Amino acid sequence: MHLPTDFRMQMSQLLQEESDSFFATYDEEPSRGLRMNALKLSPQDGKQRLPFALTPIPWADTGFFYDHHRDRPGKHVFHAAGLYYIQDPSAMAPAEALDPQPGERVLDLCAAPGGKTTQLAAKMQGDGILIANEISRERRKALIENLERCGVKNAIVLGEDPHHLTTRFAGWFDRILIDAPCSGEGMFRKDPATMERWSLRSTQAAAELQQSILEATAPMLKTGGRLVYSTCTFNPSENESIIQQFLGNHPEFQIREVPGSNHFSPARPDWAHANPSLDLAARLWPHRLRGEGHFLCVLEKKAGEEGARQKPGKLPPVHKEALHVFNQFVNETLTSSNFFPGPYTLFGDHLYHVPAELPSLKGLVVERPGLHLGQAKRKHFAPSHALALALQPDQVQRKLNFSPEDDQLQRYLRGEALPCQGEKGWTLVTVDYFPLGWGKVSGGLLKNHYPKWLRSEII
Repeated sequence: MHLPTDFRMQMSQLLQEESDSFFATYDEEPSRGLRMNALKLSPQDGKQRLPFALTPIPWADTGFFYDHHRDRPGKHVFHAAGLYYIQDPSAMAPAEALDPQPGERVLDLCAAPGGKTTQLAAKMQGDGILIANEISRERRKALIENLERCGVKNAIVLGEDPHHLTTRFAGWFDRILIDAPCSGEGMFRKDPATMERWSLRSTQAAAELQQSILEATAPMLKTGGRLVYSTCTFNPSENESIIQQFLGNHPEFQIREVPGSNHFSPARPDWAHANPSLDLAARLWPHRLRGEGHFLCVLEKKAGEEGARQKPGKLPPVHKEALHVFNQFVNETLTSSNFFPGPYTLFGDHLYHVPAELPSLKGLVVERPGLHLGQAKRKHFAPSHALALALQPDQVQRKLNFSPEDDQLQRYLRGEALPCQGEKGWTLVTVDYFPLGWGKVSGGLLKNHYPKWLRSEII
């Protein structure tokens, strides 16, 4: 691989006698990983069910290496069912370090495409509020698709500059992840296009942006809360220097040891003339582990002003017709009316289930205010794909199950109607009893409601 000359000089100066082994990794294939979605199945169950050769990733309880030459998990129907997320092994470390708990308020500030967000959601087990923010409209599309595929029910997707969130959520979050935009040096091997955008000037521009983001985000953390800052780059100006400058401005924060740090290398405060305590942060090097380059630092807020206690935001009332057709759908399709008790809100005629303690989002760019339940039309309710993937099979009255090898399943994924003698009405299509999408039975046929943009040949 032809590396940029300035990058090669930079890393030779930093790594010195280690540089040969570091540069040798660019002649090797990157390791591939997937993470079991704990909202759907346990790692043990997944390892038994999935037809792939899997090896545990030491720093992620739900993570596994897989053989890219033997298996293509991204093409398997279990991927469409959201049973796992394909993710670089090193990229699993920041969410592991944040370690959110059920019931907490969590912010993923730079969330797209959603790998870390879905990992946080799995740890929260649907309990609490997860705000996933992504300023890029185009990247938010992938974020939403991944949240829906993984069955995440408690996420709100925003599209804001971090500075617009600072006062709105002052002292509100228990945990915050900043997977900061960076120069991407750690991804050169996996994504060579990153090299084409790299320059020494780009690293400086990234550092200025990172410092601004970190400064804007700090006030949103509760006293006693945890913030994880991470990048996928090597140079100290975007890593140790950022943390050193931030701590100089914010003595109320303290560095904590990275959970699972025995699997990683300590950070290098000497590269940034920084406080020696910064070696509690971690570096992930491709010549020292099976993964790409990453940096992460765990910060705890020891003291500070508490944010104003916020009341749940008032939502526009949902008109009676929308609630009527939704409740009719629930009674005819689900096994209980208690799965999504509200509150609700409407965006146009699209109905969403909103977390009860969510403060007002007025004035913010809101892409998704909660779980998209479906479209409340004049005389009927059309359930969303997101709802199908968020349900458990025992929560619906009618199911049509297929094995992964069934030809009928392939027809469903291509959008075809299927013969079905089942009871009339909305029916959850499943693969090995994991939800895959909706169909509607009428006149001996299952009319296909698998989203058109997802239809494809899946092996």
